[in-house]
Amino acid sequence: MLASHGIHTPEESLRRAGLRVTRPRVAVLEALTNRPHSTADTVLDALQGLGGKAVSRQAVYDVLHALTDAGLVRRMLVGNASRYEVDTHDNHHHLLCRGCGALTDVPCAVGSAPCLLPSDDHGFEVEVADVLYSGLCPNCRAVDRSANHTHTHGG
Repeated sequence: MLASHGIHTPEESLRRAGLRVTRPRVAVLEALTNRPHSTADTVLDALQGLGGKAVSRQAVYDVLHALTDAGLVRRMLVGNASRYEVDTHDNHHHLLCRGCGALTDVPCAVGSAPCLLPSDDHGFEVEVADVLYSGLCPNCRAVDRSANHTHTHGG
């Protein structure tokens, strides 16, 4: 991968963060690169699908925790589930479809982090504002409109 564009291999990213390069860490970073916004279970499924030596559920949670602490992975709480993505430090937010659960990146509308500040920070030094917009994606809106049309017209 091209280091000149700030993109590094998982191994390079781990070394830059001061973490040992291990097979589970590399595999989790690769899984999140290919499947952003994954739950721990989704990552586990992706790793088991690769074959080779099995990785335990606990190992996946431990790796996700270590990568999040090191700033390589971003954790978002969506409903009652944590979702993870490789942290690109690009100050983006997310759109969540409350119908199908799709989660999509959207650039910050305001600017640099933290793009929003609370009216009272209670002495905190705010570093990041995680914004989650919620609504219906185009597909779910179409299904919703169709169901409402059928229901109101008896069709």
